[in-house]
Amino acid sequence: MVVRSSRVLLAAVTLVALAACEAGSSSESPEPQPTATTTKAPDLSEHESGPESPIAYGLFVPAGATQLGPLFRYRSSRLVAAYRPELQAAEAQRAAERAAKVAEDETNGTPSPTPTPTPTTRPSPDSFKLIEDPPRPDTSISLMRIDGDPSDVVRRMLAQIDAAIPDANLVLDDLSQYCASQDRRITSCNVVARGITEGDREIRVTMSVDAGDLATRTAPPAALTRPVMQVTAEYVGDPRAGQLGRDTGSLDNIAEIRDDDEKSGLIWPKMDLDADATAPLVNGWTAPSSATLLLSGRTPQFAAMTTQRAVDADQIAEQFVLANSPRGTLAKDVVEDLNSVSTTYAYRTKDGAIVRSVYILSARGNYTALFYTPAVN
Repeated sequence: MVVRSSRVLLAAVTLVALAACEAGSSSESPEPQPTATTTKAPDLSEHESGPESPIAYGLFVPAGATQLGPLFRYRSSRLVAAYRPELQAAEAQRAAERAAKVAEDETNGTPSPTPTPTPTTRPSPDSFKLIEDPPRPDTSISLMRIDGDPSDVVRRMLAQIDAAIPDANLVLDDLSQYCASQDRRITSCNVVARGITEGDREIRVTMSVDAGDLATRTAPPAALTRPVMQVTAEYVGDPRAGQLGRDTGSLDNIAEIRDDDEKSGLIWPKMDLDADATAPLVNGWTAPSSATLLLSGRTPQFAAMTTQRAVDADQIAEQFVLANSPRGTLAKDVVEDLNSVSTTYAYRTKDGAIVRSVYILSARGNYTALFYTPAVN
């Protein structure tokens, strides 16, 4: 279900500055000797959301996982394209009204008012504010650190996806169906399910897990030596029809997950340390000193961060996409969503890769997430 978003005016708002697991069962192959390194965990508690935090279509953060930062929501390019004609018509109407007013003033000998300068304050108003019902975001991304037993957490998420899409028929007791491994040690997991929900909504849910670098026993920056998980829920039916339903609610018949049911025999390798936060991250991007890295992943590539100043969060988001755009062009969309404003910058490269960033301004803090999706060959 989707609850209709109310418009939020944030012209002047005071902002608050705002897990690698036990290896499971023992392996027949000896574990590599760990290096003598300790990861110091920063205090990210104010930026964390615990289990049962909603994602979309009844999905939620599973027990044993922690969401870092807010839920990153944006309008897909399909949704923007579907509503662009309506927006263009509204813009043309406004322009015509302004021109008529100027002509009337000139006829009456009344000086036309000096054009009001374009505000430079951030964020910008909702990109679709001129139409009566601006489209709501149709894509939600949750970025999570797995603090509990990874096998259980991943299987719980699979069970939720299977409940959300009844015809998905996901395998819940054999991680080898979705996880790549080397010498029985998991390196990554990926599942994509598409189908119709009980509420007749066509959605696609993607779950990806980065277990860390097996060769170096190094987790992605800010992962606290734990696996990291990204869950993306998208409405993929007719864009306009999708605005008529809801994408929140609860799921029925979620399968119960039992430890002794998992039969793949795969092991989650233990990481010794996190890669340094100054290391190149998303498509070579390096975090600036003004940002506090919350979480990152290599498969797929993403980075989530928070900043003290809103302008820094926005500039990071914009510059990341511009740096990956050889012509210096990008698509920008602003959404006034509940108690926050999110700005999405995106660019599709010549080879089909998608570079996207989402900046969120809210009373909770300033957040930016960067994503890079390589072209599908």
